[in-house]
Amino acid sequence: MPITELNGIRLSYAEQGSGPLVVMVMGTGSPGRVWGAHQVPALTKAGYRVVTVDNRGIAPTDECAEGFSLDDMVGDIAALIEHLGGSARVVGTSLGARVTQELALARPDLVSRAVMLATYGRQSAFQARLGAGERALADQNVQLPAEYRSAVTAALNLSPATLAEPSAARDWLDIFEFSAPEQTPGLRAQMEVDRGEDRTAHYRRISVPCMVVGFADDRMVPTDLCREVADAIPGARYEEVPDAGHYGYLERPDAVNELLIDFLQQ
Repeated sequence: MPITELNGIRLSYAEQGSGPLVVMVMGTGSPGRVWGAHQVPALTKAGYRVVTVDNRGIAPTDECAEGFSLDDMVGDIAALIEHLGGSARVVGTSLGARVTQELALARPDLVSRAVMLATYGRQSAFQARLGAGERALADQNVQLPAEYRSAVTAALNLSPATLAEPSAARDWLDIFEFSAPEQTPGLRAQMEVDRGEDRTAHYRRISVPCMVVGFADDRMVPTDLCREVADAIPGARYEEVPDAGHYGYLERPDAVNELLIDFLQQ
């Protein structure tokens, strides 16, 4: 996994496949390798050169524990695309989707197509309160019991349809119980980036082709917030994946991959 000096930090990324460049940007607390479970194999098979990145805050990329902004993260991806040789198709989810849409706005010369999964332009009252609670837990060094943490993670990020299937529910709960992210200074810095102004109106100036994908059962980023972004971007395509929560790209990967390949190849 290469680590290179870009935009003033050491940035870690991974590259697979050959063909047109696709850069994939993960959400809060997640390393780029999460895309490797389903999206990277599908996109490389479809003929793309796929690059995943560990965002600042996620080691081995610099954690930047002193704090950073969404603009800093946008600058990181812009510098990476330039380093890789030019314009790219860019796919992001959650925080990564916000980076993607801001990149499409600020540097349309670097983005040939943009896909935003589970995105928003403004925080809801629920998101703001949940984020404040998560930051308070981190600041007070509160460690939730693993069983309870896994149940809360599942309830917030998975569809009721998945949780209604006993074997699937047990598998997901086990994954969440044994794979909780470490509360690092870098992750705490990333939590601050989730706060910010309403950017929706700014997206009327995005000129690159965009697709916004909402997940029908997403409690973290409800589909009405996704639709607001799609409605603001001129000509944006909006799609919605049923029976999927915030982790819809993991929960319903076939449906998500079909949408990605269909849009990116246009």
